[in-house]
Amino acid sequence: MKIVNILPALCVFLLLSFVSQAKPKPSAEEQIRQALDSTSAGWNRGNLQQYLSAYTPDAQEMGPNGPRGGVEVIENTMRNGFWKTGRPLQQLRYEHVSVRLLGKANALVTGHYVLSGGSKPDRTGWFTTVWAKTRAGWRMIFDHS
Repeated sequence: MKIVNILPALCVFLLLSFVSQAKPKPSAEEQIRQALDSTSAGWNRGNLQQYLSAYTPDAQEMGPNGPRGGVEVIENTMRNGFWKTGRPLQQLRYEHVSVRLLGKANALVTGHYVLSGGSKPDRTGWFTTVWAKTRAGWRMIFDHS
């Protein structure tokens, strides 16, 4: 009889201990910031594919003559510009990042990029990116840097 009385209490105790150990899912803003941070980490390691992994396949970038699209176009922009030697000559970091959710499945992210090091003067600028929640997580659909 005593075991029957203890069993429900033990079940409640175990359930509460599992719930208290479960990590809450990061917020949409945190997920976006993590994905953005992965781009600079990939850049700084010379891993172009990691840098590009934050884009959807049909992402667009703002070019000198207007929007142009596809992650392949963005990759070519990087290879013909910053990655001419097979890796970037400067390190990338983001500052003043602001994430503004536009509903549950889209976000506008603005910030300041800084390229530094490599015995070159810093190159800086402001960026605006549009993000969408996809099956693979939050990804950039538009980049205006």
